[in-house]
Amino acid sequence: MPLPVLLKDVVEAIEPLSDEWQAYINRDTGELVSFTDEEAQLAEAEDIDDSLVPEWQQEILPKVREVLDSEVFVQLPDKFDFHEYRVMERFCLEQDDAELQEELLDAIRGRGAFRRFKELIHIKGIEKTWYEYRERELKALAAEFLEAEGIPYVDQ
Repeated sequence: MPLPVLLKDVVEAIEPLSDEWQAYINRDTGELVSFTDEEAQLAEAEDIDDSLVPEWQQEILPKVREVLDSEVFVQLPDKFDFHEYRVMERFCLEQDDAELQEELLDAIRGRGAFRRFKELIHIKGIEKTWYEYRERELKALAAEFLEAEGIPYVDQ
């Protein structure tokens, strides 16, 4: 992938926001590579017999090793860098309707906050607004990261 990178591609690489996935970008070429923690562990294992690894994983292991052993690949932000709860809270606070704002803020307090929030935005018919807001926040995180790493990007 040639530079500059497409911001939407970086956001898509960040999007899974999972404990089990890692995503990296090559700061020289813009190449994006994602893999699971299991694949990273297999790639780093010194005493593993590659013939015992499933064929579909054997195909990615050389790339995972290249990424993990390289200085040009840098890890993209992960779920710990994207504070979804804070994003939800900011979304709530930005609502013009004071009653809706209070309902949303109540929904995100305590255990089950994410579930209650998603149920409420569905009931209130503002799911699309939420997901657009969340997407903008992910784009801002990706753009800030790329700028900090000196990786040129375009937002199309």
